[in-house]
Amino acid sequence: MAPKSAVGNEKLLDDQAEVLQAVILADSFNKRFRPLTTRKPRCLLPICNAPLLDWTLESLALAGVQEIFVICRSHPEQIKAKIAESRWSKPGSGIKIVPILTAKETFSPGDAMRDIYTRGLVTGDFVLVMGDLVSNIRIDEVVKVHKERRKTNKDAIMTMVVKESGAKHRTRSKADSAVFVLDSETSECLHFESMMGYPPSTMASIPREILATHPDVEIRNDFIDCSIDICSVEVPSLFQDNFDYLDIRRDFVHGVLTSDLLMKNIYCYVAKEGYAARVQDTKSYESISKDILSRWTFPLVPDNNHPAGHLYEHIRGNKYIDKDGTVILARTSTVGNKCLIGSSTRVSDNAQIISSVVGRDCFIGAGAIIDNSYIFSGTRIGPGCVIERSIIGSNVDIKENTRIDRGSLVGDGVIIGPNAHLKAFGRLSKKRETKTTGDESEADEYADSEEEEVESAQDSITVDLGTASNAIVWPPNAPDEDEDSEDVENVKNQRFMRLGDSASDLAFSDPGSESSGEESESSDEDSDFDKHVDNLPTSSATSLSLDPNDSSTDAIAESEFRNEVKLSLERAFAEGHSVDNAAVELKTLRMASNVPLSRVRESVVSAIVERIKIIDGGGVTQRQEIANVVSRWGPLINKIGGVDMVETVTALQAHCASSERLPLFGQILAALYQDDIIEEDDIREWHQAATSQGLGLSPSVRTDNIKKCWEIGSRMIQQFDEQSDDSENESGEEEGEGTEDEDEEGGEESDSSADEDDEEEYEEDE
Repeated sequence: MAPKSAVGNEKLLDDQAEVLQAVILADSFNKRFRPLTTRKPRCLLPICNAPLLDWTLESLALAGVQEIFVICRSHPEQIKAKIAESRWSKPGSGIKIVPILTAKETFSPGDAMRDIYTRGLVTGDFVLVMGDLVSNIRIDEVVKVHKERRKTNKDAIMTMVVKESGAKHRTRSKADSAVFVLDSETSECLHFESMMGYPPSTMASIPREILATHPDVEIRNDFIDCSIDICSVEVPSLFQDNFDYLDIRRDFVHGVLTSDLLMKNIYCYVAKEGYAARVQDTKSYESISKDILSRWTFPLVPDNNHPAGHLYEHIRGNKYIDKDGTVILARTSTVGNKCLIGSSTRVSDNAQIISSVVGRDCFIGAGAIIDNSYIFSGTRIGPGCVIERSIIGSNVDIKENTRIDRGSLVGDGVIIGPNAHLKAFGRLSKKRETKTTGDESEADEYADSEEEEVESAQDSITVDLGTASNAIVWPPNAPDEDEDSEDVENVKNQRFMRLGDSASDLAFSDPGSESSGEESESSDEDSDFDKHVDNLPTSSATSLSLDPNDSSTDAIAESEFRNEVKLSLERAFAEGHSVDNAAVELKTLRMASNVPLSRVRESVVSAIVERIKIIDGGGVTQRQEIANVVSRWGPLINKIGGVDMVETVTALQAHCASSERLPLFGQILAALYQDDIIEEDDIREWHQAATSQGLGLSPSVRTDNIKKCWEIGSRMIQQFDEQSDDSENESGEEEGEGTEDEDEEGGEESDSSADEDDEEEYEEDE
């Protein structure tokens, strides 16, 4: 008898032996974090007290990646040292991490990909990410989908991971977004078009042949590009063959999709669950920090799987205090919600920390205020200082009574003050030390020529930084005569990436008509840009216009869709469906009807509100009815697609303003907050928007009702402020010199009672 063939077994062994590889591009190839990155690479900047590179390694470890190449150009010795001390480099971790020093002439992701090809690093399908990724998405599932597709289509060279979001989601970049055109059945990306904040884009140009050859397409401008790509082994060679490929999206993806010669396919994987975003500028740094503190990245959160190995205690209000017992909080100090404080940090009397992250070994002086700011380790902030919405580097010394306004960046080792004032969007770095010939370090080898130019121009800058200062002042960015306005790094577009800047004077203005002031007045109110983006069609099979005045959804079709949603939800209510099953049915309806995600959210919010029975006499019985409905069906709001909590509050206001349930608005809002369906920051953001105040609406009963809802929101925010003060005063007494309150249960009961009192007050106000 002939021996059995071993071909099948060999193939099985080959599949099992294949190592999943990943490539991390550790360099950012831009200057958005200057001067914080003049002497260290961006991937080593801390976010929530762990280097960005550690967050990226954790994300890949979750996916089962076995071999990681870290491609680094700037400050490679720092990166090698960090990798060496990473827990993933320890024996038994199951991961091999190899730092690769690329040439100094590597100025773009495209150059890095060509270097990968030249070195022959990858041997099969691999994961490509940047070194500033924060993600809990199961990348291994995307790899499986990609490999299955490759079995039938060898030309499927890349799968890009994207995630649905609201048009105004805080981690969705206004400065660098895109329109994706997908085949509805296969998710093949048929067209990619980059969009910028400035110059503003109002139209997407889609080739007619795409619409002619693909009868069912989706035109999407509601994606967050996660910058997670599953690539075939031939992708680096395509960069080698095309030296004009510099950026992975704007050049490579766009080039492949428009090439008549390559005949390759790129697909999208629309992630329904999980979190993924890049810390690609200072604005996204703030957004992702808040997302981590709000636990959207679970299981990668400070009190569980912290990438740096720190142990934090999670306290009510999403406060995180290092567990090692070395944090000292004065009794009269205040630590607000969404704060993280590292070990060996001392907070003095009457100091206030509001929605901020404070690193290890820091000192916060008496009466200092840290407001929505990010303080790196080893920094000292003197008495009476005010830090507002800024990023402060490591080992900085800010002396007494110094004020740092919003959007400022202060580099490592800077000394400023006393009694200094750094105005909005100021940037400081430490003066370089004078070195003798031959006494050069790795930092000098990778010294920034721009820093030299800034230092040589100090005589022309008159800013009083205090008598003890060692800082140099970086001048405001100014447009270059030779600057390409179509480049995403143009000065005006960079303002959409800047912490604390709404760029409202630039949004959708004609070139040349915008304010010339570098420090434009910005606020947390919706800018014209936000309002415009909010009206963009998020998914369309026919409309090519991005103009908000060009309605992409037929009124009759939308009415039919709303009726279908109503019937679907009524069926779910009556038959007791699970929230997950109800969400699946709504997603199917949305895909079939081709309507924006915002319409689904509005319909769901309306249905849930109408589900609440109006109880005669109100009181406790009414509150219980609201709590029951919201706890049972409220989670559905955030399971229908992208999460947009501000849009949820807006939809609630709009419905209640036209419903007999107007008197219940405050109690429903409070119930949604209590069940973590919306958050305090989102209520505040909604409240600050001009639309929520009824501004610009013609006088009517509905407009009056919208204003009533806004006034109820005002009282709720007032309650937030009062509760925060009371809670923090009590917290200071309980924690004393870093100790914990033994009677935690009693504190929770007190908080619960306070919440009930709030709801009673909303009811009385209404």
